[in-house]
Amino acid sequence: MTSHGSPEDRLTELEDRRLIDDVLYRYAQALDSRDWELLRSCFTPDAVADYLELGGINDGFEAILTLCRGALDGLDATQHLIGSPLATIDGDTATATCYLQAQHVFNGADGGDHFLVGGTYVDKLVRTPDGWRIKHRTLHATWTAGNPGVFAAGAERLAGNN
Repeated sequence: MTSHGSPEDRLTELEDRRLIDDVLYRYAQALDSRDWELLRSCFTPDAVADYLELGGINDGFEAILTLCRGALDGLDATQHLIGSPLATIDGDTATATCYLQAQHVFNGADGGDHFLVGGTYVDKLVRTPDGWRIKHRTLHATWTAGNPGVFAAGAERLAGNN
């Protein structure tokens, strides 16, 4: 945060930082509660999610939603933790980074019940009439542990094969 500017400017910057942090935390809450409307409130309609390290680039919120639902709806549980958010704000745009740990659970999956991902999200956000929204998200997975097969087991469950 800058220490210069008027008290009003500093207050606006503090508010913007808090609202940006809220978007990052809402994302994690939305995934774990499977609250897809809450997830929608995190992104612009034309947002891009670059999860290339874990499967691909998704253009537009509907593609992001399809990816998230396909990956998570068949699992028994998930827990996405967001930490150390840091934002740089430039008017109506911002860049934010945060750490993540994401636990994915499918009880009884061949090869183990858990898959854990750790890494960083790098987000480009824009101020909209409805508040700050993610316009572009990149996931940098720096480590994984456990069984990535939990996703295949979840997909089989969704397809009715489990």
